[in-house]
Amino acid sequence: MRGEARRLLRDGRALAGAGMLTLAVLAAVLAPLLAGDPIAQGDIVATRFLPPLTADPHGGFHLLGTDRFGRDVWARLVYGARISLGVGALATGISVVVGMAVGAAAGYWRGWLGAALLGLTDFALALPRVVLLLLLASLWQPSAGLVIVVLGLTGWMTIARLVHAEVRALAGRPFVESAAGLGARDLRILLRHILPNALTPVIVAAALGLGNAILLEAGLSFLGLGVQPPTPSWGNLIASGRDTLINAPWVATAPGVALVLVVVAATLLGDAVRDRLDPGRV
Repeated sequence: MRGEARRLLRDGRALAGAGMLTLAVLAAVLAPLLAGDPIAQGDIVATRFLPPLTADPHGGFHLLGTDRFGRDVWARLVYGARISLGVGALATGISVVVGMAVGAAAGYWRGWLGAALLGLTDFALALPRVVLLLLLASLWQPSAGLVIVVLGLTGWMTIARLVHAEVRALAGRPFVESAAGLGARDLRILLRHILPNALTPVIVAAALGLGNAILLEAGLSFLGLGVQPPTPSWGNLIASGRDTLINAPWVATAPGVALVLVVVAATLLGDAVRDRLDPGRV
């Protein structure tokens, strides 16, 4: 494991992905130190649509300019990172927990319970996720909590299938049979001996799923079904600047570039982890 970690650290994709994600997380965590109030409005007439690297008449400096209400785009960007990254990470966590539970139970108990869980997984996989997301998000009042739950409960199926295959392969290994022969209970065997050895595909799926969850959250917020203004998220920041791409392109460009960089970083990191941990790949 240490050797794999050292090789991962020498992988350029892993370093680039981890570096960009670290910068994004630090910006989100340190947002109160890096920027002012993201929803503060002053003299709108004097401060609206100021270009990047401009000072307003009151002496305030705006690194990325201001929007139509005179709000600082940099402040809204770093505070929006808290929402977008937090929603993506928590939704991915829910997907991992649910997927591991369903996949492990279906793989270890192969009777009616396993068949029922696999049927549920296949049924959920057959549903168009984007349509389901739009339906669920439109039924309740949009909020960050709703987006987290909806994304988490619509993204577990792939992880469940991966864990199911790993558990079935590991259940017949000698160390599992030895534990059963010593009188260990099924739940202890599953949690202590099988699941720790089935984490490789889960880690890869979580790394790749993080970028997808962040992108889906941005899409829902862009459509008005996610985080609601004035609370900033990258999706509603892009939506707020779509009508001003000609006269004030920085309003939508800044969160758009940040979103692309974070999704690319998560994908690079996921690909690097997959190549290093998957023995079937060269």
